[in-house]
Amino acid sequence: MSDPDCIFCKVVRRELPSEIVFENDELIAFNDIGAQAPTHLLIIPKTHIATLNDLGAEHADLVGRMVLKARDLAAERGIDDDGYRLVANCNAHGGQTVYHIHLHLLGGRQLKALG
Repeated sequence: MSDPDCIFCKVVRRELPSEIVFENDELIAFNDIGAQAPTHLLIIPKTHIATLNDLGAEHADLVGRMVLKARDLAAERGIDDDGYRLVANCNAHGGQTVYHIHLHLLGGRQLKALG
């Protein structure tokens, strides 16, 4: 399932250029063009799911695999021991700007504490 107007769906369909660092049948990961840290990757499902609020029980395994892939990508980049951050934004007040669920993997420097 895909949304013809979604920027991340366009990345999946190769209609927009991106620096893809991982891909399998259900996930794709690529460098964020607006990087906020030395490592800033986006991990997305190939299936279009607009927001975290749209997730159902049937997506639990998919979300788990997204988190595990983020962990693996952190290890591949050598940021796992020092630490990294995973972020998922939901809707406008949560900071979501692209309405296709995704995880931000940030690391490679000391990140400011949240809260």
